[in-house]
Amino acid sequence: MTDLQGLLTHLIRAKVKFIIIGGYAAMAHGSSLLTRDVDICCEMSRENLFRLQCALGSINPVHRMGSERIPLSITEENAEGINNLYLQTDLGQLDCLGHVQGVGGYNEMIKGTIEVKLDCGPCRIADLETLIRTKKSLNRDKDKEALLQLRAIRKRLREEAD
Repeated sequence: MTDLQGLLTHLIRAKVKFIIIGGYAAMAHGSSLLTRDVDICCEMSRENLFRLQCALGSINPVHRMGSERIPLSITEENAEGINNLYLQTDLGQLDCLGHVQGVGGYNEMIKGTIEVKLDCGPCRIADLETLIRTKKSLNRDKDKEALLQLRAIRKRLREEAD
């Protein structure tokens, strides 16, 4: 089980530039689907990657793709080529994406977000329309189910606004 609050506390305190996307963003909008990992869109600049590494250092981040669990090690030499990070930490899985299908990179994603206030500080999540766009473009079975729920939520919100 992933400790969302714990992961977000580490990221927010280290001033990592990120946006919550995926299952937890859908849940924040009212989806009933469960998720096991935290998906975020990150600014993949060298500075932000170093903030990310610092934020996660005490919770033992390792790369979870592949058979070897290699510890996260961002250096001046490899920071330039990082697009995505799929990590396992002591607090759960964290997927850090530099590009979100259907929307684009961090600078495009940030335009379709809302800010939420958490105990550990403010945080940005994908807004409902942006989340619907990403789920529609992914077209996986689990995203199709999320898409049905998100569209129903959007319809209900529009009806309530009328």
